[in-house]
Amino acid sequence: MNVKLSRDQWINEAFSVLAEAGVEGIKVEGLAKRLRVTKGGFYWHFRNRDDLLGQMLEQWCARRIEIIHEQTRDEEHAADTLKYLIRLYTDNTNPRGNAIELAVRDWARNDKRAATAVEAVDRERLECVSSLFAKLDLSRDEAYSRAYLFYSFIFGQSLLNDRSCRLEPKKIKQYCTRFLIA
Repeated sequence: MNVKLSRDQWINEAFSVLAEAGVEGIKVEGLAKRLRVTKGGFYWHFRNRDDLLGQMLEQWCARRIEIIHEQTRDEEHAADTLKYLIRLYTDNTNPRGNAIELAVRDWARNDKRAATAVEAVDRERLECVSSLFAKLDLSRDEAYSRAYLFYSFIFGQSLLNDRSCRLEPKKIKQYCTRFLIA
């Protein structure tokens, strides 16, 4: 097939594979088969698999940081922004996004480049959310600790099975939001 795919189409498909099979599942030939093209087109955009993986990490890191900046820029209404973020991440499940997040974090356990990307994203997320908590008259350390707890809740709740909880998930989210943003 003589279809020329963009760099972003290759990367997007690689993220789908990452979400499904982890970084080990990302193979040039497998991507080409999934995209129904020859693998020659891959080398138009990437030197090799390692180059693709590096570009994936760059894109993931840059996009996550861009998103947190967009989501936390309204510091004037810090409490409302924090409540919005909790609703955004607990009410709207994004299975593909969650799978990619978990896969990148798993990748980071054994790869220094991936670990560096995760550290940069976590640092920026914590600083941005910490800045919102600081607007609620919390000390710098308490604001940072609250941001840490905030992210622990956001990510942790997506891993729990709601059916195992004693309270209905909506109630838990209300109590947790009230506790975090008192």
